[in-house]
Amino acid sequence: MSTAAPARPTPLQVDLARHIAEDLAVGRYSPGEHLSEETLAAAYKVSRTPVRGALRLLAAQGLIKHRPNSGYTVAENAGSGAALFEGAGPTQNELYRRLIDDRASRGLPETFTERELLQRYGAPRSVLAKTLLQLSADGLIEKRKGHGWQFAPSLESAEALSESYRFRMTIECAGLLEPTFRVDKPALARMRAAHEALIQRTDADMSATDFFGLNASFHELLARFSGNRYILQAVQQQNQLRRLEEHAAFYRDARFVNSSSEHLQIIEALESDDQEWAAQLMRRHLKASLQAS
Repeated sequence: MSTAAPARPTPLQVDLARHIAEDLAVGRYSPGEHLSEETLAAAYKVSRTPVRGALRLLAAQGLIKHRPNSGYTVAENAGSGAALFEGAGPTQNELYRRLIDDRASRGLPETFTERELLQRYGAPRSVLAKTLLQLSADGLIEKRKGHGWQFAPSLESAEALSESYRFRMTIECAGLLEPTFRVDKPALARMRAAHEALIQRTDADMSATDFFGLNASFHELLARFSGNRYILQAVQQQNQLRRLEEHAAFYRDARFVNSSSEHLQIIEALESDDQEWAAQLMRRHLKASLQAS
């Protein structure tokens, strides 16, 4: 006997149920796996009350099974749940991606209000509020002094993006060849370990914020090694400008494994004290990223 869904689920319950359904669809949870309220509450950073409601919704859809005194387990057909609750509005993750993609394609203006987004995307107000907080925490938007929000400065066109990559080829490769270049070996070892750990992760475990953070840190670290303050400032500025485009590209291209492998090759060259080879690898890496953009 299936568990009935609540008559009027809250927007948070629907959003959480769709989020879990997306993770079921990509295999984060295996058929037959037990789903505990406590574990899910910790994983999705919510209290147990909305988890309980979300589990009832998922059970009503047949994506998970409920047995009295045993709790919930993942159903065999759980992978069919990506389109769960059509018409309920986008989830927080979906809205986050759509806002990034629409701004990257210049479908959204630089400045906007919450009311405009509610009308355009049909998201529950609570979902929109959480999405805006997440975008703000990731440095992609900021509050305007008067009213509404604005996107952070970014590369405003395909031409600007291409110019950025060509500029980075000049600056970052030159930084590796500076006479003041010095490797901080412990810092480089930590960067290697972070990249090796990232490569072991699956698409379901990776977020654009995680990837961009490590990517930006890698390029900034090598700029610090250059010993040239102006090269470091230029790389930091480029990291800020490319934040939005890199987030959008992550969801389109999922290039993080190839990009991380290329970073590891550069790290290996530096561990061998071969700055010339590292510079060549950096140029190749940036050129490949430009071609993929």
